Amino acid sequence: MRDLQSIKQRFGIIGNYEGLNRALDIAVQVAPTDLSVLITGESGTGKEVFPQVIHQFSTRKHGQYIAVNCGAIPEGTIDSELFGHEKGAFTGATESRKGYFEVADGGTIFLDEVAELPLSTQVRLLRVLETGEFIRVGSSKVQKTNVRVIAASNTDLTQAVSNDKFREDLFYRLNTVPIKIPSLRERGEDIFLLFRKFAVDFAEKYRMPSIRLTNEAKTVLMNYSWPGNVRQLKNITEQISIIESEREISAETLRSYLPDYTGVKLPALLNRQEEKSFSSEREILYKILFDMKNDMNDLKKLVFDLIQKGEPGLKFTDSQVSVIQNLFRDAQAGKEYANIPEPSASEFPGRHGRTEIQDTEEIVEESLSLAGKEIEMIRKALEKYNGKRKLAARELGISERTLYRKIKEYEIDL
Repeated sequence: MRDLQSIKQRFGIIGNYEGLNRALDIAVQVAPTDLSVLITGESGTGKEVFPQVIHQFSTRKHGQYIAVNCGAIPEGTIDSELFGHEKGAFTGATESRKGYFEVADGGTIFLDEVAELPLSTQVRLLRVLETGEFIRVGSSKVQKTNVRVIAASNTDLTQAVSNDKFREDLFYRLNTVPIKIPSLRERGEDIFLLFRKFAVDFAEKYRMPSIRLTNEAKTVLMNYSWPGNVRQLKNITEQISIIESEREISAETLRSYLPDYTGVKLPALLNRQEEKSFSSEREILYKILFDMKNDMNDLKKLVFDLIQKGEPGLKFTDSQVSVIQNLFRDAQAGKEYANIPEPSASEFPGRHGRTEIQDTEEIVEESLSLAGKEIEMIRKALEKYNGKRKLAARELGISERTLYRKIKEYEIDL
C-alpha cells in the first residue's frame, strides 16, 4: 500500500482523521481497476480531490481527465455536452461537436452532483456504463467509448431513488465502490490544522503576517458545526486575514464571522432516512386513530337521530336505554344537538322491561392496538396495488425497505 502521507502532500489533503484516511485508502486501492466509484459527502468536504487521486494512480493517468458539474449545465444541453451532437440537431447547432464521453475515451470522467441529471440523461449514462455505447444528439450511429466514470453527490441518492428522481439501476451501477467523505465537524483536531494551513497560505498570498487564534478562539473554532465544511472554513480564514488589523484573533472576533454560533456542538443524526420513516409511520397511525374517533362520533349521532325521529320497529332493553342516553350526552358536543333536551326513559319507542333506569354504563371495549392497525393498513395498500411493494410503500408514506421489514416482522402473507 502506498504511503498515505506522501499522497496527502501531493494532493494538498490536510488532516489525520481516521474516516479521512479510510476514504483515501479505498481510493488508492480501487484506482488500478476500472470499477465505477460513487463519492458521497456534504457540500464543501472536498469530494473533488478524490477522483483526481483515483485517476492519477490508475492505468488511465496519461488519458484525459474531465470533471463535469452536472448541476451547472442546463437540462436542454446536458445530453449534447456529455454525448455530443450532429450539425443541425437543434437550433444553434451549426457544426458537429464531440461530447465529453468521446473526448475522454481512454481516460476518466468525474460527474459531480450526479443527482441533478435528468431522467432521460440517466438512461443514456446507464447505457454507457453497461455497454460503452452512446449516440450523439441528432444521430443514429452508435459509437463506442472506453471511459472510467466516477460520480459524486452531496444528496442522499437512496432517497432520490425512493422519490423516483434517480434511477435505481443507475444508482447500483455507479455505487460499485462507495467512498464516504466525512464532514468537517466530525474531524476534530483536523479543523485547527486546516485553519493554520489556510492562514499561512493567505499570509503569503496577500504579503502580510499570518493570523493566529487565542486559546478561547480555538475552542470556538472547534465547537462550531461548520455547515459549509472545509470550503466555509477557508472562506472565513481569508475574510479574517484581510479584514482584521490585529493578527491575534480573539474568541469574540471569531464569533462575529460565524453565523448561528451556539457554542454547543450537537450530535449529528446517523440515519436520517430511518428517522423520517419512523415519523411518517407514526403520523399514519395517529391519523388512523383520529379517523376512528370521528367515525365513532358520527355513529353516535346517527343512533341519536334515529331515536329522535321515532323510527318504527325500534325496541330497547333497559341496559340499551342507559347506553343510548350516554351516547346522547356525547352527541351534545356537536352544535346541531346543543339545544335538544335529553330524552327521558319513557320516551324511547318499544321500550320493555323494568321502568327504573339503573345508573350504570355499558363499557364498549375498542381495540386500539397500533400493530393491528398497522398490519391492516399494510394489507390494504398491498391489495390496492396487487402486491407491488414500491407503490404500496409510496401510498403509506414509508420507504420500500421499511415496508419489507414490516412485512417480515408481522409475517404478512402476500
